[in-house]
Parts: sequence; structure tokens; C-alpha cells
Amino acid sequence: MQNLRSVALGLAGIVVIAAAFAVSLTLIAGAVLTLSLGYRMLTARTKAAPIYAKTNRKSGEREMRVWNDGRGTIIDL
Repeated sequence: MQNLRSVALGLAGIVVIAAAFAVSLTLIAGAVLTLSLGYRMLTARTKAAPIYAKTNRKSGEREMRVWNDGRGTIIDL
């Protein structure tokens, strides 16, 4: 009976050690993935979006359009 109890406690100890090892590896992998994602977020370049602007329209005049397409300002008279 003592041998059976010793074997059961030994197996339970091995299971606990294996579970702790698996959890530690999971935490390490999660930390590495979190750090790499944070690095990519902080170093990513934003895509330039066009900026549209309108001028005040006077009576009888045609509207002048001004916008920026990311490469330079365009003025349409």
C-alpha cells in the first residue's frame, strides 16, 4: 500500500511540474507576441489620406477646388 501511495504521489508531482512548465512556456510565448505586436504598432507608418479643402464661393464665380493627394497640393481653377 505504501508503494502504491508513493507512486501516486510521484505521478501527481510530475503532472504538477509538467503543468507549471507548460504554463510558463505559454506565458513566455504570450509575452514575446505582445512585445512584437507593440513594436509593430509603434513603428508602423500611417498611410497618407487625401485632405480636401473648399474655398468660399462668391456669386457668379466658378468654385475653385483645392486638395492634397498625398504627393502635392492640386488647385483646380
